[in-house]
Amino acid sequence: MIRRIIEKELRLSASEYPVVTLIGPRQSGKTTLAKMVFPDHEYVNLEQPEYRLLAQEDPKSFFHRFRPPCILDEIQNVPQLLSWIQVMVDEDPERKGLFILTGSHQLSLREAIGQSLAGRTSLLTLLPFSLRELPAQLQDRPREELLFSGFMPRLHDQKIRPGRFYRDYYQTYVERDVRKLIALENQQAFELLMRLLAGRVGQELNYSQLAGQVGISAPQVKRWIGVLEASFILFKLPPYYKNYGKRLTKSPKIYFTEPGLAVYLLGIEASEQLERDRAFGGLFENLVILEALKERYNKGKEGWLYFYRDNHQHEVDLLFPVGSDYIPVEIKSSRTYHSHFLKGIEYFRKLSKCESPGLLLYDGDLETDSVDGKIRNFRKGFKGL
Repeated sequence: MIRRIIEKELRLSASEYPVVTLIGPRQSGKTTLAKMVFPDHEYVNLEQPEYRLLAQEDPKSFFHRFRPPCILDEIQNVPQLLSWIQVMVDEDPERKGLFILTGSHQLSLREAIGQSLAGRTSLLTLLPFSLRELPAQLQDRPREELLFSGFMPRLHDQKIRPGRFYRDYYQTYVERDVRKLIALENQQAFELLMRLLAGRVGQELNYSQLAGQVGISAPQVKRWIGVLEASFILFKLPPYYKNYGKRLTKSPKIYFTEPGLAVYLLGIEASEQLERDRAFGGLFENLVILEALKERYNKGKEGWLYFYRDNHQHEVDLLFPVGSDYIPVEIKSSRTYHSHFLKGIEYFRKLSKCESPGLLLYDGDLETDSVDGKIRNFRKGFKGL
């Protein structure tokens, strides 16, 4: 079993709070992690109809049968249990780690937790494997193989073919979750939107343009993307908002929480095809920005990641928070270093009076520190920042 970096934060949170809530995409390893860290807790899967019905109709009998400490998996299926949990932890405020909750719909779950468990739960986010969590032999694979196979735990644990895994994942989880959250009538339009989004990874969102290509309204596109974000299929990287007297872009960029799913949606059937695809640069950027997000989440922190772009086309791919400062990060899929890769970093550091050195992540061998920043192979990523 591959150990997860977030395990340390999970154990610490359970020693501080009566409830720990672990959210993240389906199949990202939440259940496996919770069972491994808390082997003596009772386990209940609320996807199971029998248990879900009992919890909905008779919560008192449910908790008589499943006494804490316990793990309640997919708690968003029975959000009314949160009020009962609130009462139980308030009656015994000294006990910690009584409930470990998992969920895969962040908006509905965050709202329910905010109403019932505010101040009583630690909220952690678990994404699929990070590069650092993979065994060394898998970390060192060519980047196109990393993107093609993706980072889903079950795919690696059971050695499932990527094309097969992501087809089943899309049909079993993505479409099902969307149908659960919205009345999806136009399946063809939804699938077209998903494929268009996969081809626009790393680009700014333009709802009107997408609506014109899909044949539905811009508000409907916005709603569907909101549902995909709530289900951890997509995430947005917002533009940096600080006013430096420049006209800044206002639209977020879009990325997939699992780049392997984006590769599948592009119709790529072999890793060798990836570098020839026009979406490759965006997919590589997706991989690196995900590593930054996982680095933050695995330490129990909020994402707080941004990109910078103004109307003069000055751009920094990623602003990574360190203390009260932001490190400007450039991401290049090139294997050869060029000095102009640092132009965006130099510009942002002068503009913002940033004291932190920048960071260039690319797929080359030159690794050094300079006045303007560190140059690293992307596999070393954000470790040590």
